[in-house]
Amino acid sequence: MTTTAPARPAPGSRRPGRIAAASMIGTALEQFDFYLYAYFAAFFVGPLFFDPLGPAGSTLASFSTIAVSFVIRPVGAILFGHMGDRLGRRATLLWTVSIMGVATGLIGLLPTYAQAGWLGAIGLVVLRLAQGMSLGGEWGGSVLLATEHAHPVRRAFAAAIPQLGSPIGSILSAALFLVLPTLLTEQAMADWGWRVPFLIAFPLLLISLYLRRTVEETPEFARLSREKRRERMPVSELLRSRPLALVLAIGAAQLGIGSYALMNTYTMNYGAAVLGFPYTELLTAATIGALLQLVTVPLFGALAARTSSWLVVAIGAAGTALIALPMYALLGSATFGVLVAMMVIGGILPTMSWAALGGLMADMFPGRFRASALSVAYAVAATVSGFVPLLTGALGGLTGQAWWHPALVLIALSVVTLAAAIGAGRMGRLEA
Repeated sequence: MTTTAPARPAPGSRRPGRIAAASMIGTALEQFDFYLYAYFAAFFVGPLFFDPLGPAGSTLASFSTIAVSFVIRPVGAILFGHMGDRLGRRATLLWTVSIMGVATGLIGLLPTYAQAGWLGAIGLVVLRLAQGMSLGGEWGGSVLLATEHAHPVRRAFAAAIPQLGSPIGSILSAALFLVLPTLLTEQAMADWGWRVPFLIAFPLLLISLYLRRTVEETPEFARLSREKRRERMPVSELLRSRPLALVLAIGAAQLGIGSYALMNTYTMNYGAAVLGFPYTELLTAATIGALLQLVTVPLFGALAARTSSWLVVAIGAAGTALIALPMYALLGSATFGVLVAMMVIGGILPTMSWAALGGLMADMFPGRFRASALSVAYAVAATVSGFVPLLTGALGGLTGQAWWHPALVLIALSVVTLAAAIGAGRMGRLEA
């Protein structure tokens, strides 16, 4: 009887830098899509695809296409979370990033209402559903790829690395929408220039696939496979054995995800349509804030590794609740400098909760259904956050666009995350 030696991992497949890049690239593409579509929805979707609905109706329809991709995320989370716990983290991430990249690129090929009537709008909704499905499993798998390759002492820091995808995606998408109008006329942007950022998803997808194919499966999943300890129905086991932990994980994610939807989608539209800011100033301010996060996310991850993830999430939530009202009070009369300061200060504290979120969640669940747990928790939280622009807009209408209406939403998100983080910390102490 002969045996075959196990295949050696590809050269460099266990290098920390390559693992970090592979975990981060998918979330960067995810956030590139999110911010790209957020800016696109705020300024272009309504006139291009929903023009017959009028200004107010087309704006609501464009924000609804944001919500559509969030609604389907829990379905994708169950599917890809199951695959992550049964087939492996790496293999699942190859599927999620492929679906996401192809769907994003195809949006750039859609016909507008003027070209094909409602056909383009239907295609847009279908592609947003495909994006939402893939995104349901992308974030959780990326965090696990980073943390399950890391030393236990450094897992909280490793969990922060995929979170860098958020500022990277924001910077790339905003830079495109800042640069293109300087190169193209307004008519050219409306005719074809808006397609360019979406088509860039195709080369980004090729880079993502290359990086992920060169990284081997995580040691923890390999051990579970060897010991035949993989769950047959991981989501069912999650709901049976850790329902409270799942609720706390969903709550802890509200600020980290919801604040981006509020500030980078709703506030962009509100600032341009109601307060009269040029959208280039809004995008520039958001980009400056995102550049700062390239530094603060790793720092907050290192802080979480030295203290605890739940504490960093809680501090970020408490601080955000305290600054929300003063920040939006200044917005109505802000100069460009104040606008930048708002994006910087308003971004630092929610970033604390965002940077430590992956570490908090990874600590709460055992490896045998951790992919399902992180994917479902993040997807449900993202689904709620997908309605933040719509709900904030409705609140603005009810209050006559009172300056404080976005601040109330930000405070609500902060309070939920603060309570959930404290609950997660208490649960961890009880289990220790």
